[in-house]
Amino acid sequence: MSWIQIRAHISADQVELVEDSLLALGSLAVTLQDDADQPILEPELGTMPVWDKTQIVGLFPASQDSDELLLGLQQMMQAANKSLPQCKVEIVEDKDWERAWMDNFHPMQFGDRLWVCPSWREPEDASAVNLMLDPGLAFGTGTHPTTSLCLQWLDKNVDGNELILDYGCGSGILGIAGLLLGSDKMIGVDNDQQAIIATQQNAERNKITEDQYQVYLPEDTPSFESDITVANILAGPLMTLAESIAALTKTGGKLALSGILAEQAQQVSDIYQQWFDMEPAVQLEDWVLLQGTKR
Repeated sequence: MSWIQIRAHISADQVELVEDSLLALGSLAVTLQDDADQPILEPELGTMPVWDKTQIVGLFPASQDSDELLLGLQQMMQAANKSLPQCKVEIVEDKDWERAWMDNFHPMQFGDRLWVCPSWREPEDASAVNLMLDPGLAFGTGTHPTTSLCLQWLDKNVDGNELILDYGCGSGILGIAGLLLGSDKMIGVDNDQQAIIATQQNAERNKITEDQYQVYLPEDTPSFESDITVANILAGPLMTLAESIAALTKTGGKLALSGILAEQAQQVSDIYQQWFDMEPAVQLEDWVLLQGTKR
């Protein structure tokens, strides 16, 4: 089965009108995309910002007439005293999207020892430390530069028998990687119940026993001191949580922070310098990892 896509280039003030019009014309799905490389990284709570220049795409069954759809959109825009935006009609061929997605997720190496491998693929090196992962409920597959930076850091810094804290654990990929590399125990913290479920499932998939890891909501986190702390979230939360993260890290403990853009690195580092001896940032693409040792 084929589909029709109507793709329009619009400004932020047109989003609601065009979206409502596409849905009224029978669109099965409407998606919004950045049309000018304008990242929205940390929106304020309770807001749903859109890009100044936005691509909006409406998906329709191929049985609908594209000329009639464009005419209907034009009429709805005119009724609101707006002109028809620049539009393009595209034919989308049906395919096995799940299979295509799975084919594009390959085993990836991080550092000397660690590989992240989808569960449906054979590891590239059976003798390596292989973390088996199915992307799903929560963020964290290793493909994003921030996760990659953290995994490479763990590969270098886990010596064995540590208590590792994964703050903002998401899929649990960082804490589980630490365990597979030789850490003794992982404590994960996340404010999303889905992340807790994902971490539990991924731990089981990697044959991590229940006594090796614990996952908590922030308000339920017990008092402890970690040997290694990793936090891959965003600059704003990292700065807000700095005192709490420092309190959960023991003297001499190692720290790795990511989810930080290069231009945010100095501000974050200055805050953590109150408790940690911070080292220069390590950069990958636009993102950095900050590392330090608790005084």
